[in-house]
Amino acid sequence: MQNNVLDTIESLREEMKNSLMKMITIPAIGPGNDGDGETKRADFLMELIEDFGFDSIERYDAEDERTSSGIRPNIIATKKGKTDRNVLVIAHMDIVPEGDLDLWDTDPYEPVFKDGKIYGRGAEDNGQEVIAALYAAKALTLSGITPLYTLKVILVSDEETGSKYGVKHILDKGLVSPDDIVVVPDHSQERGRKIEIAEKSGLWVKIVAHGKQGHGAAPGSAINANRMMAKYQNRVDELLHEMFDLENGLFSPPVSTFEPTKREKNVPNVNTIPGKEVQYFDCRVIPEIPLDEVKSVFEDTVETVTRETGGEIEIIYETDKEAPPGTPEDAEVVLRLRSAIHKVMGFQPGVCGIGGGTVAALFRRIGMPAAVWATSDCVPHQPNEYAVLDYMVNDCKVFATMVTED
Repeated sequence: MQNNVLDTIESLREEMKNSLMKMITIPAIGPGNDGDGETKRADFLMELIEDFGFDSIERYDAEDERTSSGIRPNIIATKKGKTDRNVLVIAHMDIVPEGDLDLWDTDPYEPVFKDGKIYGRGAEDNGQEVIAALYAAKALTLSGITPLYTLKVILVSDEETGSKYGVKHILDKGLVSPDDIVVVPDHSQERGRKIEIAEKSGLWVKIVAHGKQGHGAAPGSAINANRMMAKYQNRVDELLHEMFDLENGLFSPPVSTFEPTKREKNVPNVNTIPGKEVQYFDCRVIPEIPLDEVKSVFEDTVETVTRETGGEIEIIYETDKEAPPGTPEDAEVVLRLRSAIHKVMGFQPGVCGIGGGTVAALFRRIGMPAAVWATSDCVPHQPNEYAVLDYMVNDCKVFATMVTED
């Protein structure tokens, strides 16, 4: 039975490539990133899978007046199995903007196939897995096989900007069951040789230094917000690394990271002392360290610097996400996914944690173990992003194996 399905998937290789390339020509950028949403891409996918043999294809659209269609689409396509258990494969339709076009060798929305790779924005993130999951169902249909488990391919919007209109909308409507087996194909490490089972906590901190603007030749009548921010940033940076050096080998890097990143523009000319500076920190904290302890460092340092400089510092937490409990290594989803990968690819994947975030965290927060896995060269969000056709075909085989093997 398994070889029959795998052979069918191989025969669909060219069709899968063409479907991904067609999808790439339809931008699906959310309004949070100055796009018009995912509706046109969802309409394309609904038409594509009409004859794939799904027992039901349903839309659960979230209202969003920022898009021309007024909605953010979500699709649940169901291929019924012999049992009541569901394997959910959750991929996202939205993509990030293309960025600086000068860094691309080709048009991001006119895909090119070269050397086994499909180039275009969103090819890897998450187009490769959208197509892989859908074609697993088509292969089962063409093979005449009823899977053991019900396969539900859930295609969501808004993953890149918070998931309010995507996975959160699906969960709020009660469209998943507590015993569903949840796979999120949206992260790859070592070309699929590790399954992600945990995430670091995320804290994005906005620091606003309020000084007093003045002339560069008369610093005595000003409070230099630039100097305030330099003192504050250096002290916080040193304290964070001194206090939180605990390691967790599940993650790479195994420690918490505290990176000063974005800095907003201050004054437009050289000879004005800035009265305001805005700096951000991106903190990825291993689960053993409570975020409240990290926040205390940011807050306690304010008093020291303001006393020395005479200005004021404001702290704003733009993102404040405590890591949910990780998925146990012996969870059913991990064991089933491991077994399928081994049967298809011939190796036993390990497990890992990541510093980034996926929608798996939303399931873990409500007590549903979720596993994150895909095969890729890890080029999401980059210029000249690409998907590897072999990876897409093999991932499709893994999804099909997960629902057919006992």
